[in-house]
Amino acid sequence: MAAGGDGGGREAACGHDSYRSPLASRYASPEMCFVFSDRYKFRTWRQLWLWLAEAEQTLGLPITHEQIQEMKSNLDNIDFKMAAEEEKQLRHDVMAHVHTFAHCCPKAAGIIHLGATSCYVGDNTVGAHDDLIILRNAFDLLLPKLARVISRLADFAKERADLPTLGFTHFQPAQLTTVGKRCCLWIQDLCMDLQNLKRVRDDLRFRGVKGTTGTQASFLQLFEGDDQKVEQLDKMVTEKAGFKRAFIITGQTYTRKIDIEVLSVLAGLGASVHKICTDIRLLASLKELEEPFEKQQIGSSAMPYKRNPMRSERCCSLARHLMTLVMDPLQTASVQWFERTLDDSANRRMCLAEAFLTADTILNTLQNISEGLVVYPRVIERRIRQELPFMATENIIMAMVKAGGNRQDCHEKIRVLSHQAAAVVKQEGGDNDLIERIQADAYFSPIHSQLDHLLDPSSFTGRASQQVQRFLEEEVHPLLRPYESVMKVKAELCL
Repeated sequence: MAAGGDGGGREAACGHDSYRSPLASRYASPEMCFVFSDRYKFRTWRQLWLWLAEAEQTLGLPITHEQIQEMKSNLDNIDFKMAAEEEKQLRHDVMAHVHTFAHCCPKAAGIIHLGATSCYVGDNTVGAHDDLIILRNAFDLLLPKLARVISRLADFAKERADLPTLGFTHFQPAQLTTVGKRCCLWIQDLCMDLQNLKRVRDDLRFRGVKGTTGTQASFLQLFEGDDQKVEQLDKMVTEKAGFKRAFIITGQTYTRKIDIEVLSVLAGLGASVHKICTDIRLLASLKELEEPFEKQQIGSSAMPYKRNPMRSERCCSLARHLMTLVMDPLQTASVQWFERTLDDSANRRMCLAEAFLTADTILNTLQNISEGLVVYPRVIERRIRQELPFMATENIIMAMVKAGGNRQDCHEKIRVLSHQAAAVVKQEGGDNDLIERIQADAYFSPIHSQLDHLLDPSSFTGRASQQVQRFLEEEVHPLLRPYESVMKVKAELCL
């Protein structure tokens, strides 16, 4: 719920008779849902009020230990019904919770929120289910999940680093690669996402105690003009909240450019996942690769034989939603007038929480996919056999030249035979018989014994295997090292 009193405090009805976001009810993990829950938010508001009071007491304001202890004892004693009734009257969410906290802390009532504005708890906590403490904690949930996805795919790539497969450009047959090398294309994008998420998380700064327009005037008045104590107060509360730095300059809120950075890196993650899962869906159609398919899973209500890639489709569907959400903070930041305007509140209440819940869902799902990918080598081999003869023609020409043949004569022979073989494939629906035609042509007798070697798929994959090994050793494994302690956690899908 956004700070600043936009009056949006009506409790959502529970059960099956009212709309509930499928992100929370169907897809996202319990731990991510909890981070954006009302209980977590309002408990953190109270924690911030406690930190502020503790720091103000340390710096000499007349706050008693009894008042501090009373606040500590009631951090979790939240009367949500009273808060909703207060907000309905006041049309101000923060003041509703000040009053609710004060009701169970009568001795501390006079010093709760002392000198602060609503954005002290709103921006520093989770004013619209999104602000700095929540953003940091949400990133801390996503980072190990993304690292686990990368780790699972790295294991997959290593195991299949040498398995040749047909490459595609424009989704048309191209030169061979390996299954492991293709997987490394996916991993490389996710590694960039991991670095970007970590960078934005580590760059988050606390808004701190800045007052109504960011000038700290109310705190300067509390401390009777003592600049040093106001600076100390800002620093103390920042440290209590677990941040290394606070903004020096703010308006009533922290700059909404931060929200753009946060949702931009999440949108980038969405783009990566969409590309990966699209590739998996296409490969499933080719019957070369499949996502996990449970024994009792139903692919189609009408066609019982189908094995639809529903997990990958879910990832693509949600990734599209994640990518679009970045437009909200872009527009919000652009229309923040002067020190602040409240038209950010309702928008941020939705988009930031949804972004993290969506990212959480696609990472849980992609981990599940990556832990159970099934490869069909014989299907892959068959497709290679269909296309490799055409790709091998240059090697065949060079072998004939080495055996004493004329390149131009050989090229013409190959051209004619290739067109004949292509006609069999396209017009008759037959298999590619180019090699059989070359074997039957006496012109190519000098190299007939070399054809098996010339058509060995592994000779067409270049340095793919070595690239996989080097990439995993030099780039992936060092990046994953900080997350080693959480690597064994298995993915669990809500639905």
